[in-house]
Amino acid sequence: METETGTETITALSFSPPVILVAIAIFLGGSLLCALAPNINALIAGRAVQGLGSAGMGTMVNVIICDFFSVRDRGLYLGFTSLAHALGSAIGPLVGGALTEKADWRWCFWINLPIGGAVFAILLFFLKVASPGTPIVAGLKKIDWAGGSLVVGSVLMVLLALDFGDVVFPWSSATVISLIVFGVVTRALFVLNEWKFAKKPIIPLHLFSTKSAVAAYNVYVFNFYVFIGMLYYLPLYSQAVLGANALISGIYILPLIVASSLAAAFVSFFIQKTGKYLGVMVGVGGGMNIEPPLIVVQAINSARDTAAVVSSMNFVRSIAIAISIVVGGVIFQNEMTAANPALVTQIGAELGRQFNGDRAAAKVDAINELPGQQQGVVRQAYFDSLRDVWIMYVAFSALSLLFNVFVRAHHLSTENKEAVLGADREKTVGPDRNVEFK
Repeated sequence: METETGTETITALSFSPPVILVAIAIFLGGSLLCALAPNINALIAGRAVQGLGSAGMGTMVNVIICDFFSVRDRGLYLGFTSLAHALGSAIGPLVGGALTEKADWRWCFWINLPIGGAVFAILLFFLKVASPGTPIVAGLKKIDWAGGSLVVGSVLMVLLALDFGDVVFPWSSATVISLIVFGVVTRALFVLNEWKFAKKPIIPLHLFSTKSAVAAYNVYVFNFYVFIGMLYYLPLYSQAVLGANALISGIYILPLIVASSLAAAFVSFFIQKTGKYLGVMVGVGGGMNIEPPLIVVQAINSARDTAAVVSSMNFVRSIAIAISIVVGGVIFQNEMTAANPALVTQIGAELGRQFNGDRAAAKVDAINELPGQQQGVVRQAYFDSLRDVWIMYVAFSALSLLFNVFVRAHHLSTENKEAVLGADREKTVGPDRNVEFK
């Protein structure tokens, strides 16, 4: 997450091609580490490296699009990225499930290398952007290291508290309470740092200066909170309740992916053609709220804030996704823990303990090894526990709809205004730039 929040500042160093190429290289290096991992600790380290590269790639793609096209046209091209993301989300579980079932899980990481290598070569030779760079040392000095450390520390403490609560430690324990308190205090220090001390804040507070912008951020957060949570927990439901394997559970989420991607494509085309987004912001469906909030905040702010808007949106999205998965997991684990005494009574203590709250998600495959009647008992426990997770996501969907009401109409310019990148990026220039993609 610190990589995402710092991308706006990193953009000042030399602009998109060098940064995005470095991000791809880091991602491929992380994939290689995962593929060769001899143990779980090495796999976790590789995934962390992958995350650094992935954050940079995702942010820089949006920054490039936003800097090349006018506010009105951005929706169409950002819609293409949403379609690509949806296609990857649809194909990824299928390919991953097939590789896990038929080959070896390491192929889930090996497969990234030829694909990523091809993308790296295409960008290296064909994407031409003339940009005023800033020396690396000068650029590094401008990064808000204090702000990045504070916000990452705050998020980690809150996530750990949510993850530990009533699973590892009671909610009333000193560990959980301390994590929550220090997480809140650290977040307050982060806001103070961005407001008073940071010369180049990673999240400029003026991005939240209007009611419409705040509403758009909330729509974006709650939309991804629900959308990614569904993508995460629906496969668990398919495998634990319906008895599907990893491959079939990937097929079961295709309707969600296809519907959201088609909605995102329609909305992007609609915005590009009409310059209006209010009519679709109140629409039903996660895909309809993927791009409009980003367009809203960009329309409100100036061109020099483009990278800051993109990176801050990616940051709040990352937090929403992380909290969604953690909170969903807490609800699921607590419900499975509450159901465990009944499971122990019906299937025995030894088997029942396998499906206790902190083990339930990892023991899905063990359900298929039980006799038929016991399978039904365990699947019902999973069904009841996941039902509360779905209720939680319905509530957050309602919050997203509520904040849509506060989004106001703003003019979507057809003129592409860009900011000077580098150390003097606050100075704006005209609409033309030396850009070539051939």
